[in-house]
Amino acid sequence: MSNTGTWMQRIAQDWLVLELAAGSGATALGITTGLQFLPFLLLTPFAGLVADRMPKQRLLQLTNLGMAVPAAVLGILAVTGVAEVWHVYVLALVLGAASAFDAPARQSFVSELVEPGDLTNAVGLNSASFNAARLVGPGLAGLLIAAFGGGAVATGWVILFNAVSYAAPIWSLRHLDASRIDAAAPADRGPGAIREGVAYVRARPDLLLVLSLVFFAGTFGLNFQITSALMATEVFDKGPEEFGALGTFLAVGSLTGALLAARRTQVRHRLVVGAALAFGTSVVLAGLMPSYLTFALLAPVTGLTALTFITSANTYMQLHTDAGVRGRVMALYLMIFMGGTPVGAPIIGWIGEEYGARWTLLGGGLLTIAGVAVSAVVYLRLERARWERAARVEDAPVERASAAF
Repeated sequence: MSNTGTWMQRIAQDWLVLELAAGSGATALGITTGLQFLPFLLLTPFAGLVADRMPKQRLLQLTNLGMAVPAAVLGILAVTGVAEVWHVYVLALVLGAASAFDAPARQSFVSELVEPGDLTNAVGLNSASFNAARLVGPGLAGLLIAAFGGGAVATGWVILFNAVSYAAPIWSLRHLDASRIDAAAPADRGPGAIREGVAYVRARPDLLLVLSLVFFAGTFGLNFQITSALMATEVFDKGPEEFGALGTFLAVGSLTGALLAARRTQVRHRLVVGAALAFGTSVVLAGLMPSYLTFALLAPVTGLTALTFITSANTYMQLHTDAGVRGRVMALYLMIFMGGTPVGAPIIGWIGEEYGARWTLLGGGLLTIAGVAVSAVVYLRLERARWERAARVEDAPVERASAAF
């Protein structure tokens, strides 16, 4: 219910910005998206520590309420016809702050609800639920915006629906059986807890590899809010219905990828690398599509590769992380994954403004592919250095014994 509302607001908010910022829509979209994800860059490490210290069932109820309030305010402003672009900027930032505390708690909460052997399946099914909503939400938002007149006021009614939809997860969380939640022991409240999480990741080349891939794909490739809007309006000259339909086509592939992910029993870093490379390639191909029809037909492939990458990266981080630091590790993951958007979104928006909408996809895809190559080379060097250090440690006792003899 709430995921459907979230996807509806994403479409409605983008359309509202395009209505309010005529002539500079690409830049305004980039700024809005950047502001909404900026808190992930600034607040997520602290949010991860809060997730490790506070019962996640209670924390998630508070974060959902925190996301409902700015959605309600923006919806009322739009419906009453007084919304301005700066209103959208401010409320997107507030919504992003609540989301920054919600995300690490929600991600790490999955491992408290299921047994370790079911974690891969659970992450896949969680993504399937999210993308089932993504399948319905954008298309429904486009239809409702058109039905209510297609202007800024119409987007307000869609955003208000999202505000109300947060009641669903709050009610569900309140009615979970707390005795069946396998909560990790709260993290130590002493100083240095955040540094401890960072040090844990720095000592793991495999986790660093995944985080590097997530940075490049999240910063430059996963900007569908901007790229789809610009391609639909500027390249193919389409309206809100066709724009919303693109989100649905993407979700078809994403849902397929999520269901395939739910069938896996384990995830290796090779899968994460391969999925990132396939995703970057599909984004480049999308930028070359000659018509709206071919662009829409390729969208499920892009959604499939994107979701395969996201799910495999998420699952790898959770499966290969100790429970006591999982909230902080997932916070770092989300800080890089979502926090890269404030950097990438304005850049992608500027590219679209200066060089045309197609280059938002071509540039993003090529940068993702380049990032995969660089990350793989660095990982191999770190692994080689780690094995060499381990070999020296194993040989040291033998050398000391020979010297003593």
